[in-house]
Amino acid sequence: MRTLILDSVTKLDMTAWVLVLAFFCGSSLLFGGDLQQSFIGASGIIVEMMIIGLAVEIIIESIKHIKGIGTVTGFITNGPEALCLIVGLVAGDVLFAASTPLGSNFMNPLLLFIAAIICGKTVQTFKIKPIYSAITLVSTATLAVSFYFLNADHYKFWLLAALLITVPLFLLRPCEGEEESDEMYHEGARRWLIPAIILLLGAGYFLDPVVSFAATHSKAPKGLIGFLVLAALTSWPEFKSCLALLSRNKPLAAILNITISNITNIWLAASGVAFYLMSK
Repeated sequence: MRTLILDSVTKLDMTAWVLVLAFFCGSSLLFGGDLQQSFIGASGIIVEMMIIGLAVEIIIESIKHIKGIGTVTGFITNGPEALCLIVGLVAGDVLFAASTPLGSNFMNPLLLFIAAIICGKTVQTFKIKPIYSAITLVSTATLAVSFYFLNADHYKFWLLAALLITVPLFLLRPCEGEEESDEMYHEGARRWLIPAIILLLGAGYFLDPVVSFAATHSKAPKGLIGFLVLAALTSWPEFKSCLALLSRNKPLAAILNITISNITNIWLAASGVAFYLMSK
């Protein structure tokens, strides 16, 4: 377990931590924020990122022996978005509730590309099922962006379109059976699976409040935070999953992790829209 913790903290993680500190503390100095509180908020984000990375590593280590690992991780890494959706629905704001899962549909493909470059598997990754990947990523991104241009009267049409497009895409997903791992399955990791999932969900739930705290005290421009910070951090579990899967020579699983995550994001938003329509 100790080895897994140490392995999950990479140079990439430390670089990301430095950038988070530099962003919020630098913004505090530029815009007259509270430097001390900004540092505390940025440190909280770093702790969240470390917990997310560790949780993802443990989850993948625990289930790496099973077929369909890309699909499974695609579902699991959407746990934080699901919690944010519930919080938004409880608050009665369907647009806010849907924005978290829909927003990450744009960042996920970019992070897959970055992960492939880091692992030196760019060509190998994107040669696998390119037509399915392109259709899935483009259609789910289109569904996500189109939602923001609709008024409430047209939500039911978006809901219907979302189901008609994403359900066939899920059913037609590539089979992962040909990607068995050569590594021996670490039996002891199984006992950490449930705690790791709880860690991932908890970290995802508290990520937005921690980022909001840092944003408030650093006085960073909200648009910049949304584009550079929130979009990347909410997709951090998927990014860490892609790195872990590609490092284990599972490019198809990494692709499915992103495509299934995007499909699941549409389903989460659709469930929020359905709840909103039924409660009217």
